Formats: sequence, C-alpha cells, structure tokens
Amino acid sequence: MSSKTDKDTIYKPRPISGFLEWLPEVRLVEQGWLDDIRSAFESYGFCSIETPSVEEVDVLSAKGGDADKEIYGLRRLAAEPGEDDGGRLALHYDLTVPMARYVAQHFGDLVFPFKRYQMQRCWRGERPQDGRLREFYQCDIDVVDMDEVSLIFDAELPAMTLDVLSRLPIGPVRLHISNRKILQGFYEGLGVQDIVGAIRIADKMDKIGEDGVFKALVEDLKMDTIAARKCVDLAKIKTDDTSFMEQVRAFGIDNTVLEAGLEELAFVMLELGHVEKGLVVADLSIARGFDYYTGTVYEAKLVDYPDFPSVCAGGRYDNLVGSYSHHKLPGVGISIGFSRIFSKLAKEGKLELGAKCPTQVMVACLPGASHADVAATARRLRERGLRVERYHEERSLKAQMKYASRKGIPYVWFPANADQPNHEVKNMTTGEQAAADIDAWTPQG
Repeated sequence: MSSKTDKDTIYKPRPISGFLEWLPEVRLVEQGWLDDIRSAFESYGFCSIETPSVEEVDVLSAKGGDADKEIYGLRRLAAEPGEDDGGRLALHYDLTVPMARYVAQHFGDLVFPFKRYQMQRCWRGERPQDGRLREFYQCDIDVVDMDEVSLIFDAELPAMTLDVLSRLPIGPVRLHISNRKILQGFYEGLGVQDIVGAIRIADKMDKIGEDGVFKALVEDLKMDTIAARKCVDLAKIKTDDTSFMEQVRAFGIDNTVLEAGLEELAFVMLELGHVEKGLVVADLSIARGFDYYTGTVYEAKLVDYPDFPSVCAGGRYDNLVGSYSHHKLPGVGISIGFSRIFSKLAKEGKLELGAKCPTQVMVACLPGASHADVAATARRLRERGLRVERYHEERSLKAQMKYASRKGIPYVWFPANADQPNHEVKNMTTGEQAAADIDAWTPQG
C-alpha cells in the first residue's frame, strides 16, 4: 500500500475570475494613480472617509434596482447548527449606500455641506468580462447637504472628475450628462404607467440598442408603438450645447417636471462651458438604472475605447440618506471606476512600468564589510527621507549589482571603510560612481 507524498497533497493555485492581482511593478503604478487621485480630491477640499467592507443586507437593499441580485452575502463557515451564519451581513456593492448610512449615523458630528471622498474596494457577483470585475476599487466623491444641495455642485463634480482623470495617462474622457426629470416628465406626458420600468429599459440603450429598447417598451411594458418610438427618439438626442432643449420641446409635451429637468441640465451644461469642446455631452440616453437618482445623472467613457463600458457614473439623489434618517439630506455624487480603467490600460499594454520596488538607494554589503556600518549608513539615509534597503548578505559585487539592476534600483551606495575613506554612490543608469556626502547627497530626477 503506497502512501501519499508531499507532492500529492500540493494544491496548485489558479487565478480567480474577476479578481485582480498585480506584479510589484504594476502595483507601484496603481498606487501612484491612487495617490494622484487622492491628492486631486483633497485639492478641492473633499475629506476622506472609510466605511467597513461589510454592511447589513437591509442597508444595501435600500439602493433599489437589481443590486440585491449581485450582493455577496457573508457567512461563517464554522457556524453551528441553528446558529445565525451571517445572512444579515454582506460585502458592500458600491460606496454610495455605505456613505449614506455613514452620514445618517454621524449626522450630529458632520459639517454640511458634507464633501467626502472614498477610495475602497467593492464586490459584485456578476459575470466577469472585459471591464466587469467581481472585486474592484472605486473612487467616489459626494456632496450631501441639509434640505437642499446647490445645483452648482451638479456642475462642479463633473468638472472636478474630468480634472482628476486628466492627471492620469489614460487618454481623453468624454462625460455624458442627462437629467432624470427629463425622462420622468416626458414619460408622464406620454401617459406611461410604469415610469421606473421605462427608465430601466431606456438605461440599456448602449447594451441592446434602439431596436432592443423599442421592442422592450412595447412587449414588456405594453406601450403603444407611437409612444415607444418617441421614447427612443428622445434617447437619441445628443448635443454639446443647450440645443437639446429645443429638440425636446419640439415633441410638444407640456409637463412641469420635464421643463424643470431641461432647465437644470442647461444650467449644468453652461457651467461646464470651460471644458474642452466635445468632452461634455448632453446625452438623453443616459438614465442610470438605480431608483434613487432624481435629477442630474452622469456617465463617462474612454474616448479611445468607445465600446468599453462606462468608467464613471453618478448623479443627484434626494432621498437616499433619508432611508436611514428622518432628516432630509439630499446629495450628488460621482464614482470613478478605478479598477475598470486601470485593468483596461494594463490589458492594452498602455501602462508606463518602471522599477519593481520603491527603493531609491541600495546600500551594498561587500565581502569583509562591517554590517554595523552598512546598517548605520542605511539608517542615516532613511532619516533624511530616502527610501533605502540594505543588501542582506556579503556577496560579490556582480551579484549585488545584478540584484539592484533587476529591481530597477537607481543608486547603489558603498559605505566608507578602512580602504575607502569616503562614501561612494553609483548611478545605475549612467554607470558613474563618485564620492558622496551622506548628509547632503540627493538623488537626481
């Protein structure tokens, strides 16, 4: 009878679909992008919050739409029979609902308008494909205020988002803007009964096309063909100025909600007049499928990849925070799909990769060197704010140079010793080596 060997019991790991994992040199780029976004958010006066990865299912379900179908529930594998195995809790699906819960719970301690940014991982149980992941970073900005949020923020947030993204090497981003009141009022004027259902169908225009939307409105909502055709024609309106107003009014639908939506969208478009021509579009096919949006809505796309899913989305909501509080706390926000953008650029080979580590200086440890001197040299350089690692053992100069080169470390430091009275530093790019003052030397570039 043969026994199993260690080899027989080894489990060969494999990638998990929809979950990203980067090599160090890619992760360094990712961290740099996140730092740039964080800095940009703070330059506009937004403050950072972080909520737990886990929320109550009832909190997450308040979002409406089909979010509950993609929520990852949380349970304890070792739960005893009859014990609550965690069906009450789930991983958050996005950062908007957790933010709303946070504002409701900390209402008395916040200053309004509350301007927050949040950069965390989220989880969705959807089928992984290009641009759709099960675990991903989102970078959100929201403004929440008491009773009413100034319409100024509806324009400031998209301008800020375009500014933030322009700081990253991702190419141009085009922002598509609409207003849910336009759809609400238009459908009311047509006598549509299931307005929420019609909005959800209209939101699928980029997925199923004009014919698909028309067919769904007629077959699923039993809408007459004339009304359905008008809904499709409305969604086809796209302008880079306020001329959408005349096109919508030409339908001849008299509705106060529709008119309010047109005026609000015109205000936002005029406020964004400073943005480069063509990068902001009034697009009446944008609906956003979640129930809580009540006014301005946004979606943004990478211009260089027009068939790729939206990389930013958001809008105005009047009652989301009200789901957890008696206070009226409306808000407006935009979410940047960071991992969607980053993974696309990585897949296309567009990332500018550099070193495999953050080290600026490696302190060499040549045969016969004093380990105390090597350690003291590394400590002093770190005290001066440099990122430093010391080589871990006495090995040949060739071996240590190879290690530094493979990791992309730009400088190698040789501590002073009995045979070499001065510290010396080697520039790994140019090959030059020269004496250096440990208390004054700084890396170039």
